[in-house]
Amino acid sequence: MAPTGTPGIRRVRVDPDGAHRASAFALPTAGLPRLTPEEWVRASYEDVPAPLRELIRAGWAGVLGLRLGPRHSARHVAGWRTVESGPARLAVEARAPSLTVRNVVTADGARLVWATYVRYERRAGRALWSLAAPVHHLALPLLLGRAVRRRT
Repeated sequence: MAPTGTPGIRRVRVDPDGAHRASAFALPTAGLPRLTPEEWVRASYEDVPAPLRELIRAGWAGVLGLRLGPRHSARHVAGWRTVESGPARLAVEARAPSLTVRNVVTADGARLVWATYVRYERRAGRALWSLAAPVHHLALPLLLGRAVRRRT
């Protein structure tokens, strides 16, 4: 279940698809503006106050060691490299020496699903993700919920 105050966002099961860890959240989109998955990701990660954006980025780069690209690049979303982009699906990826994280956001007309896949490249990756996962599972629904509230 998502944290209180997030509009209908629920944790759902997703096939790990070769990753060591996978988690996902679903958002019903009935009554919401029609945004592409990329627009939802940008709204969740980029359309936040600067101090929060810097805190998030510090966690990705400083704690997890993810190598992020330029913030203002057509090939990156909040520093994450775009590996797949279309009207109904966006996949962004960031790598660190010990793990690779991929966020895949899909929209099917009825709901938006934001799945995160983590692959451990080294033993330390498991330890890092075990520390980061609880924060991720709290922050992602809050950020997505904030994006929803700002667009409705």
